[in-house]
Amino acid sequence: MNTVPKTPVPPDTAGGGSAVNAVPAASPTEARSHFARRLAFETDVSDVAADLEAGAAGIVVVDTRSAESWAQGHIPGAIHLPTAEIAERGDAAVPPGATAVVYCWGPGCNGAQKAALEFAKLGRPVKEMIGGFEYWAREGFPVETGGGAVTRRSPDPLTAPAAGAACAC
Repeated sequence: MNTVPKTPVPPDTAGGGSAVNAVPAASPTEARSHFARRLAFETDVSDVAADLEAGAAGIVVVDTRSAESWAQGHIPGAIHLPTAEIAERGDAAVPPGATAVVYCWGPGCNGAQKAALEFAKLGRPVKEMIGGFEYWAREGFPVETGGGAVTRRSPDPLTAPAAGAACAC
């Protein structure tokens, strides 16, 4: 494998010689507001898995991908509702008061954001499951196929704790 050495970025003297601090961090008040807002819009695969395992009320996990993708593998307990069908079927698919937790393929796909927007247009509470189906599978959570078979693979040690399903964060 050919690797290209990384060219060092000259430090910005205004940031105290630090590339990280070249743009100053937000104030703690601004950071608190920003991160609280992000958590209002997003959840992660570990939290979804924990809620599904516990039988938590008030969430409906929604796979927004195509029928072919759903059949290839999906989260057990999720419902299949492609983004293009949310405007028509979303209200019936997710009970009033429940939060729709939407996912698509993974972080390189914005399908979950498009689906979340459709639920928001319906006036429904919604969160995006960051990482999508890719990180669900990579972290070793169960995957169900269109035929009903449920499998579980070992977690990818570069994306999830090898010894367990939670990162304790």
